[in-house]
Amino acid sequence: MNKLYTSIHQIIGDVITVEAENIGNTELAEVITRNGTSLAQVIRLDEKRVFLQVFAGSRGISTGDKVRFLGHPMRIATGEELFGRIFNGSGRPLDNGPDLTEHLSDIGGPPVNPVKRIIPSRMIRTGIPMIDVFNSLVESQKLPIFSIAGEPYNELLARIGTQAEVDIIILGGMGLKYDDYLFFRDTLEEQGALAHSIIFMHTAADPVVECLLVPDIALAVAEHFALEGKRVLVLLSDMSNFCDALKEIAITMEQIPSNRGYPGDLYSSLASRYEKAVDFETAGSITILAVTTMPGDDVTHPIPDNTGYITEGQFYLKNGVIEPFGSLSRLKQLVNGRTRDDHRLIMDTMIQLFANYRETQEKQAMGFQMSTWDLKLLKYGTLFEEKMMSLKVNIPLEKALDLGWEILYVCFTPEETGIKKSVIERFWPQKHENKILSK
Repeated sequence: MNKLYTSIHQIIGDVITVEAENIGNTELAEVITRNGTSLAQVIRLDEKRVFLQVFAGSRGISTGDKVRFLGHPMRIATGEELFGRIFNGSGRPLDNGPDLTEHLSDIGGPPVNPVKRIIPSRMIRTGIPMIDVFNSLVESQKLPIFSIAGEPYNELLARIGTQAEVDIIILGGMGLKYDDYLFFRDTLEEQGALAHSIIFMHTAADPVVECLLVPDIALAVAEHFALEGKRVLVLLSDMSNFCDALKEIAITMEQIPSNRGYPGDLYSSLASRYEKAVDFETAGSITILAVTTMPGDDVTHPIPDNTGYITEGQFYLKNGVIEPFGSLSRLKQLVNGRTRDDHRLIMDTMIQLFANYRETQEKQAMGFQMSTWDLKLLKYGTLFEEKMMSLKVNIPLEKALDLGWEILYVCFTPEETGIKKSVIERFWPQKHENKILSK
């Protein structure tokens, strides 16, 4: 029988303190008041002092109320009954559906033993050329989307969710506006992706502790399905809100702050979530794509700075597009040699020419006279931005590669591209095959 404690020693913000023994970190408890019962989670242990974050807030709680520890951490239901469902940050339904109380799994477990992992080798197609062609997303990869407020990062995340070639999409929202929640829900439903998706949504109006639970819940469910052989893509937005929640609780608990007020274990808190990405040797995989907004577009801010040491590259979302320079998928070389013979060639050639285009833009802005080569680069850069970089473009990888050859054909002679003659003979478009000029 779970022991009942009849006194609360301290209440600071939404954190209460009791004296108890044999209590585990992250264990759940019930706070029993005259107005009802609230759930709380252990967030710190200091000898016999136990600190609990109350999910519904501490309003209405007095030092004379009771606390009952449940003997287990937060649990979440797993199984096919979750498909198409929407839950809040504590796993309660938001879609008027029934509570799920069977097949419960603990959240917040350790990352998978490296011995059980295999080297990533499979690409996840998204239909977005700036990802598929230039920075391929790889199964079991962990990648952040670095952005600033106002950029369409949630739109990008939703589009990846509706188009990615995976078995299951798990979406975790943290500190989002209610409109963002409705956008994700409606987009996945309209595109027919909700049937194989599971949504855990925490809005800015919800309790702070639920914000911290969302990644753990999403990843616990993902691990369950991955062990059953499913390819799972976990989409998280916004990890900066998650870190701000960590900061808020650390301040409440009077912890000594580190850089810019964030707790000293910020790196460990992020790593313990991102390292759940895995490709199992005999089962499925977990891939993590998480939005990280950068305050003031500062990549040295503690959140993106710590994230960059953990993840395997990043996508930079800037001016409404995935920026070619700065964006990097460190695992792309493991897969883009297996797609089509010209994949790496198109990737390298087009990015090199686009770098030349950016230099030409600077020359033009300073009033330099444009040479014939400069004019070709300006034409090329405009086509590249319109046909490849725009997030409105939605084409399969093979068509994107063909499109790359067409853009080169329209703007340059074969010799100007620097591509080997043997490759030109195989892939260079014939005049009647060109499709861009006809548009």
